[in-house]
Amino acid sequence: MITAAAIGATLLQSLDQTIANVALPYMQGSFSASFDEITWVLTSYITAAAIMTAPVGWLATRFGRKRLFIVSIIAFTMTSMLCGAAQSLAQIVAFRLLQGMFSAALVPLSQATLLDIYPTERRGFAMAIWGMGVMIGPIMGPTLGGYLTEYYDWRWVFYINLPFGLLAAAGLIIFLPDARDDNGLRFDWLGFAVLSTGIAGLQLMLDRGQDQDWFSSREIIIEAILAGLGLYLFVVHLFSAHQPLLRPTLFRDRNFVSGLVLMFAVGTLLVSSLSLMTPWLQVLSNYPVETAGLVMAPRGLGNFVAIMISGRLATRMDARYLAGAGLILLCLSFYIMTGWTPDVAERTLVLTIVLQGFGLGLVFMPLQILAFATLAPALRTEGAALFALLRNIGAAIGVSVTSTVLARNTQALREMIGATLTPFNRALLAVQAFNPGTRDGMALLDQVVNRQASITAYTDDYMLLIATTLPAVLLLLLMRRPPPGTAVDADPIE
Repeated sequence: MITAAAIGATLLQSLDQTIANVALPYMQGSFSASFDEITWVLTSYITAAAIMTAPVGWLATRFGRKRLFIVSIIAFTMTSMLCGAAQSLAQIVAFRLLQGMFSAALVPLSQATLLDIYPTERRGFAMAIWGMGVMIGPIMGPTLGGYLTEYYDWRWVFYINLPFGLLAAAGLIIFLPDARDDNGLRFDWLGFAVLSTGIAGLQLMLDRGQDQDWFSSREIIIEAILAGLGLYLFVVHLFSAHQPLLRPTLFRDRNFVSGLVLMFAVGTLLVSSLSLMTPWLQVLSNYPVETAGLVMAPRGLGNFVAIMISGRLATRMDARYLAGAGLILLCLSFYIMTGWTPDVAERTLVLTIVLQGFGLGLVFMPLQILAFATLAPALRTEGAALFALLRNIGAAIGVSVTSTVLARNTQALREMIGATLTPFNRALLAVQAFNPGTRDGMALLDQVVNRQASITAYTDDYMLLIATTLPAVLLLLLMRRPPPGTAVDADPIE
């Protein structure tokens, strides 16, 4: 029952990262907002969640894991209802900010709880169950969000959290044992302040960079300086303060540090691959919103199967082989997608998406087991929070980079293709519909050029994802497979 409640909390947080994406145009109409303004509904949630992830370990130690877990779930559910009832843009941005703050603790607390209540030999199963909640949530989000928005109202994207939040909170209240708190623990306000400044500056720079033309904008330069300065000061403070926000002991575990870097790399792929696929299906292939959601759903099926298989195999064989196989499968799926055209067969499309989901699941689960196998139980909550933070930062960077490269390459390719289209091009004159000398011919020609430029730009983005994925395989060489019986046994929750 503790497992069911913890996974419910994990699913709530991971689902809300993407469920609101497809509802943004409907919210934009309800609040009479511009495109830039309505994107704050997403960025406020992500930024708040990223900032509040780092102090989760301190909060759990100071107030007790059970108390923090229950308060976070109840507050998250209440703010979800407020988001659904929002009557203005300012209200929904403020409520999403609060929702993101309370969501930050859900994933690391659920992971640390499952690591503690299961013995060493069952930890692979526990992480498989937990991984399904983390990975399937972002995949289910667009599908469920599209269905609720199409057949009910965009407000149900937030109201859907109520029954699941109440059930998860009730399960933890009844079944989770109380954890000991530490009333004498002091909070590292300076560390939290500089880390928050760094994360907020980085998130704002990534979110607004493309719209503001990156470093030609004074705003982006200021945000970049704040991001770099804040993160640098946090690292210096981390290793010099008496009681820092995160204990430096975490970074003495080679497996954990290698896992952090690899999790950052996986994070860049997790959301960016979805953010590329959605407009491809809806804009280039002309799929309706609910059909596009259904086409992407098989990715969750491949993910589910891989997590269940890898969860059982990771404790019986070298988990590095499983993670390496997953990274290779991800590269294969991206390579197949470089050959896609808008009229790609639906069977090929679905099989590739399933392969991609299988590869992600095969990486994610063994990575958790390798990274936490030799980490002391007292450090698990902080370690899980740091893992979630690196995954979120990786996702933000991945989405920003891929969207920027897509926009710039589309523009550059449009200019390259357009340079060959002149009234003296005999190939064009042979097709009357494309005659640039007529208004209709120019409009149709412009549409075709934009379409072809977008197709090629998507190919470049998938090649970029391959270039990101392949070097990550080398990180597995830095990780050690713990000998049987050396993993730290779980301590009971006091």
